[in-house]
Amino acid sequence: MPFIQQFDPTLVMLQKVLDLRAENQQVISSNIANADTPGYAPATLEFEEQLRSAMAGDGLKPVVTRPGHIPITPGDVSRVTGTISRHPDTTGIGDENGVSVDKEMVRLSENQILYEAAVTMLNKKLAALKYVAGDGR
Repeated sequence: MPFIQQFDPTLVMLQKVLDLRAENQQVISSNIANADTPGYAPATLEFEEQLRSAMAGDGLKPVVTRPGHIPITPGDVSRVTGTISRHPDTTGIGDENGVSVDKEMVRLSENQILYEAAVTMLNKKLAALKYVAGDGR
């Protein structure tokens, strides 16, 4: 599939989104698992802005000056890794565990829905490529 990815940046982007969503699932699950651990500071994985910037191609943009030039993808999403940040409890109440299981379950559900949406888009993209490769059959 590397050949196809050169000409279809959407496949690369969707692949990266799936990887990041899976990593986010692990971070959220770790927060839920440590809900009773005294002093545990919940973590969040933030990657949406990095991904958006990579897809927008912030910085210099190449110009195709001849018809034979290969167009360059909008951005390089392969370098997007996300940033994990910790949020310690600042209330000073109890065991200083900052995990809200309700909030984490909402985040987990949202992440799962977005993961499934990316899988659906990837399946549709691959089905279209299969249709084209099969000569419309």
